[in-house]
Amino acid sequence: MKRDRGNAGIGVWKVERAAGGDVVVQEARDRQPRVMALDTFMAERAADFVDAGALIDQPFQARHLEGMIRCYMSGGRLVGFGHQLVRALAPPEAGPAPPRLYSGPDDARFQRLRSLLGREWTPQMTRLLDLEPDALPVIWDADFLLGPKAPDGEDTYVLCEINASSVFPIPDEAPDALAETMLQRLVAARDRSTAAIHQRKSKSTNSVAGANA
Repeated sequence: MKRDRGNAGIGVWKVERAAGGDVVVQEARDRQPRVMALDTFMAERAADFVDAGALIDQPFQARHLEGMIRCYMSGGRLVGFGHQLVRALAPPEAGPAPPRLYSGPDDARFQRLRSLLGREWTPQMTRLLDLEPDALPVIWDADFLLGPKAPDGEDTYVLCEINASSVFPIPDEAPDALAETMLQRLVAARDRSTAAIHQRKSKSTNSVAGANA
């Protein structure tokens, strides 16, 4: 379970059924599990519902220790990757988390994920949320964990979360693409503004001509 907003494993719990009405609870930043009644755990979470907050029931992914893949996006375009081994909910012997490693959009390890995200998942998301493609942020990211292997042996991917603020740091290859997206947005906004001015002037001219007639 996880809060609808958080970072760095804060507000993430692994909850497993135990004997009777108890559950085994492990907080992502604490490697010592606790056994408690489910009602007690939910009572502790009451503060998470203040101001219309929420808890998200997210299925546990057994391959999470193989790493999380962060896909850096600009509009609908993938501009780089970040790969980090996850240590949240890891056993004590796993040791500390190494730093996230960054790479450009052509990283051979993640091309299938790149294709799925660009051709299928991002367009599906914009349709589901009723967003125009140009309404996507200039910089945002989507984090994926590895799901179960497909029958053909291919990896599957499970969306962990989407970040649309505080996205930095980013891969070295990303800034040029971000600047290009921003320039395109500014040019499009200028063209729309110019077209609107011309349209208002045209209506004003037509109104004057009609009055004189």
